[in-house]
Amino acid sequence: MNYISTRNNCEPVSAASAIAQGMVPAGGLFVPQSIPALSTEEIASMAGKSYQEIARWILGKYLTDYTAEDIADCVAGAYNTNFDTAEIAPLVKLNDNEYILELWHGPTAAFKDMALQLTPRLLVKAIEKLDLKQEVIILVATSGDTGKAALEGFKNVKGTRIIVFYPAHGVSRVQELQMVTTDGDNTYVVGVEGNFDDCQSAVKEIFADQALKETMAQNGYQFSSANSINWGRLLPQIVYYFAAYLNLVNQKTVSYGDKVDFVVPTGNFGNILAAWYAGQMGLPVGKLVCASNKNRILTDFFATGVYDRRRDFFQTNSPSMDILISSNLERFLFAMTGNNGDKVAQWMDALKQDGIFTVDAETKANIDKFVTGGAADESETLAMIKQCYTDHNYVLDTHTAVALKVSREQQSGNVAVIDSTAHPCKFVSSVLAALNGEASQASELEQLEELVQKTGIAQHSGLQDLDKKEVRHSMVCEKEGISAAVQQILGL
Repeated sequence: MNYISTRNNCEPVSAASAIAQGMVPAGGLFVPQSIPALSTEEIASMAGKSYQEIARWILGKYLTDYTAEDIADCVAGAYNTNFDTAEIAPLVKLNDNEYILELWHGPTAAFKDMALQLTPRLLVKAIEKLDLKQEVIILVATSGDTGKAALEGFKNVKGTRIIVFYPAHGVSRVQELQMVTTDGDNTYVVGVEGNFDDCQSAVKEIFADQALKETMAQNGYQFSSANSINWGRLLPQIVYYFAAYLNLVNQKTVSYGDKVDFVVPTGNFGNILAAWYAGQMGLPVGKLVCASNKNRILTDFFATGVYDRRRDFFQTNSPSMDILISSNLERFLFAMTGNNGDKVAQWMDALKQDGIFTVDAETKANIDKFVTGGAADESETLAMIKQCYTDHNYVLDTHTAVALKVSREQQSGNVAVIDSTAHPCKFVSSVLAALNGEASQASELEQLEELVQKTGIAQHSGLQDLDKKEVRHSMVCEKEGISAAVQQILGL
């Protein structure tokens, strides 16, 4: 299978090339030339299989230039004892119609581990297949969770360096400590005086900077990405939707063929897009519910067809969703227009230049067939954490609380699977405030112990003793200085 650009501005490339490049050189994102169609019988036959078996099966449909042995090696390295449960992504029942899909059992306590334990291994195989001689420089913009997950995934990976940019005042203290204490001889972390969109936009501009690319090449470097703009990051996320559905079948919660709704707290649109791909492959997906926080840019878009980033930016208690430019929406729009790359390019140019675009009526009608949106503000988020703990003795993080609140507003009658994207301790101040009814004056690290004692929730090993670890990264730059920071790190 080959991969094409969402903007019709490059020739088809192999999966290995798409993963190695990360992003289309002239702008745009790689998407598969076609989506593999799976029969009802083939999907049903996977019921009872392990997460690893399901992963090998799905990846094999898309990575046709990788051997079965390549894929097996990558999967075996990604999903093993580095996760604290053999299920990898367990389902927890709240009631007969609501299930929580826990995606945070990996080493960094965030759903990003589900992909980023695999992506570096896919990239290494791609480098080998393409016989690349250049050192691969991984650029990452993060709203909090991707950064640490990517750092852990790429730490000490031969032939790579990874540089992570995060909003210096826009992540939790726990998230920040996770990143700045990361060891490894190829890791770099930079705080940015700006928000996530500033980080992400700058990284995209670096990818499109032809002069810088030439300088990089002359010095033996090439760029790639570990954000979900890289197909090698998005693809592994498709797996857990199949695993979740088949888990429900195994439990006899649903009969095969019954539709299941997936509710996803969404910032960059990659996590919910993976669910859409699963549905297009043949998984019986009902509604896809895109849950946003107070920034609600996607909620408004799905309601109106107008994407308008010209609005106030809010720092909220669900910071990983504090985003106004949702990069993976581009892939979805490409599909909703019947692969009209010219139209997508026009919209993306308008977004960059004017901060706004409006989709046509036909595209909006296509979108409405698949996705609905909803939002929860900060007080509603805290109220849902409290309610869920009172009713079910289950502790939500803030992002999952947003999703559950929106899910309950949009019940369809189908079983709903709500993505839980982070361990509650990652956002301990908000979670504890929700449960206690007031904010704590203690440090976040002291609050971790209080939350564990109060609820009996198991502390995640990746969050322990963060205050005792050496801070290894202290670089900070202005949002206009991100490219310069990259060049400084690389000695260009």
